[in-house]
Amino acid sequence: MNYCLKIVNIVCAAFYFNCCLSTVSNAGTEDSQQHEQGHHYTVEIEEIVTRYTPANNGAGPMWCYGSTVIARQGKDVYLSTIETGKDVPLLCNTRWQLWHRTSDGWRLEQSEKAYRQREPCPIAVFQEGPVFLSANPSTKPAGVQYGQCKPLVLEFDRENLSGKVTTHTPAWADGTYFTDHSYRGFAADGVNGELLLLNINAKTSEQFVSYRDSNGRWHQKGTIEFPIRSCYPQVSLRDGSAHVMAIGDIVEPVEEWRKLKFEKTNRKWDYVFRRLFYTYTDNIRTTGFAEPVEIDTVEETGGYIRNLDMHIDATGAAHLLYTKQPHQYAFIRDKYFPGQDMTINLEYVVVKNGKVVSERTLAQSLKDSTGFEPSFARFHISSDGKIHVIAAGTGIDKGKRTFGNYVGRIPAGKGKPVFERIGLKHPFGSFFTNTPRGGSKPSDVIDLFGIADDNPNLRYARIRVVPSGE
Repeated sequence: MNYCLKIVNIVCAAFYFNCCLSTVSNAGTEDSQQHEQGHHYTVEIEEIVTRYTPANNGAGPMWCYGSTVIARQGKDVYLSTIETGKDVPLLCNTRWQLWHRTSDGWRLEQSEKAYRQREPCPIAVFQEGPVFLSANPSTKPAGVQYGQCKPLVLEFDRENLSGKVTTHTPAWADGTYFTDHSYRGFAADGVNGELLLLNINAKTSEQFVSYRDSNGRWHQKGTIEFPIRSCYPQVSLRDGSAHVMAIGDIVEPVEEWRKLKFEKTNRKWDYVFRRLFYTYTDNIRTTGFAEPVEIDTVEETGGYIRNLDMHIDATGAAHLLYTKQPHQYAFIRDKYFPGQDMTINLEYVVVKNGKVVSERTLAQSLKDSTGFEPSFARFHISSDGKIHVIAAGTGIDKGKRTFGNYVGRIPAGKGKPVFERIGLKHPFGSFFTNTPRGGSKPSDVIDLFGIADDNPNLRYARIRVVPSGE
């Protein structure tokens, strides 16, 4: 079994540990503290879009979690999913599908002709403009594994989504070696009509950078070299500034821990995610990326970091969201760090000009806690520019700790969000959103797409941010 499938298994264990609990929560009630923050939240739609057949190639529907697969333009919602080909050999055995939701519901507008993708194809939109998909089709015969691929960007006319597709070939610096494990990031500046694409060199682990300007011209922008191999990047582009957050993804470097994990799991695959990095450029048109800085690490305690989301505000500050576990495995904690708690923190960091200016723990799992305990989260930017956090995890509902989705606004200063339970019948374990990183406008409508407790269904939910008093 290849290492990416193991990544999926580890992620699922963290995300879906309590997804079997399906509850209808009291999200319709108004929390007094949430009123002080000025918002509450209501569920408007909850539905199944389609179903997914496992491709068994190491990449599921949520694999490209650093980018988004859902975007909004006004009342229109666009969605990229993958369809598994029956009896198509691994690893590139899926194809993209482009879905569109209007007031009449979901419609499948177009599908790729052949099954040539291994991974989901992230989406991006220009405001009042086209819809784009980042594709990575194999250039090798079906059944070739870890074979070379050719990154493309597909452009769809939003007035005729089922019509002709315009294919763009991004520009890259010399020395590329792209395969079916792309670890790519895709972002749009929806206001200025620009795109940013990253794709990893499978041999050197450099992230190659390609930029499309507002005139539609592609430019190679060199490479980003992180201190260690780093993957699943969150990528953002705003007014010429470009930002990247990525997580270290290497084989267990501590021999004693590697041996102990093999004794306990009998699994040879052993990649770890412990060091979080960030880099940026103020002007991608003229300037390369700065040397990456390490935002956080749990290297010394055998922990686990999950990079979740990033938002760039009007001042150019980068807002970073991630979960942090000081210890990933209890058996390593028990032997090497006895007495320490097994916790999961939801961390929020603000970076300006390459330096951390603010750090906050938004939520934490603690023994005997009566509060919200996080497992996954993303940002949402409302029309007033406020930053909200949509999260998955467990909380107390009617006297019992149950799994659900929660949302709250990040207050100014050093305060924490007041997380309000969202009244979803099928809460998401992990999900994508209509983020400005994908070109969507800041909005009082939250679009969620992901996997809930009725897997293999792929679900959509629409939630409205309601200012207090309305």
